[in-house]
Amino acid sequence: MPSRKKTSMFASAFCTCVCSFGVICVVLATPQWVSSEVRFSRANTSVTISLTYGLFSGTCEQFVDAGLQVSKKTFQVAATLSSSGSRSLNVATIVVLVLALLSSLLSSAFTCTNAVSNPYQTFLGPTGVYTWNSVCGVLILIAMIVFPVNVQGNSLSKELAQGCSTSLEAQLESKHSYGYSYWIMLLIIFLNFASLIIIYFYDHARYSKKKEQERPIENAPKDVILF
Repeated sequence: MPSRKKTSMFASAFCTCVCSFGVICVVLATPQWVSSEVRFSRANTSVTISLTYGLFSGTCEQFVDAGLQVSKKTFQVAATLSSSGSRSLNVATIVVLVLALLSSLLSSAFTCTNAVSNPYQTFLGPTGVYTWNSVCGVLILIAMIVFPVNVQGNSLSKELAQGCSTSLEAQLESKHSYGYSYWIMLLIIFLNFASLIIIYFYDHARYSKKKEQERPIENAPKDVILF
């Protein structure tokens, strides 16, 4: 059985990993990744399409001239996208987050195992926790980079806006603001970092204790050692 200190520290790390897993689920499920306003010209007038969307679905509203609302509807992101570049990066973001979800799940399993037992395999101990938490954090960081690249570089909001309305001509301007579904990914990175810090302190304390136990033998007089 593990010591009480090991159980408490790995249990704390397990809680952070479970929270990370839950937040990733929220990120995937909620459609509050970005809110955009895209203005187009159409038949001597201007049309503003207001969108709020995530990786799978979103809503769009159409305003004509002085704020007259014409329609509001929901849409599926995958079905609305037509260009291969935008669709590929959107799928890549989903895949990266799913991999991060699996990494977080594995990290939760490793910390739970260490909280209740002493695994014989080295990789099932702190090394495995370091690995999967690091992988999860890196994947979340990649998702936070890829999604804005898709929005800004591939004009994702413009493409979705054109799918929400017809007879739109030239784009006049666009504005974007990222929502909580995007920014809470910073919380996932923080939770993974917190888990790494907890396990590091445990590992460092265990190493220090081991060195202290070896020191009396190293510092003992030679005649005592011979005796």
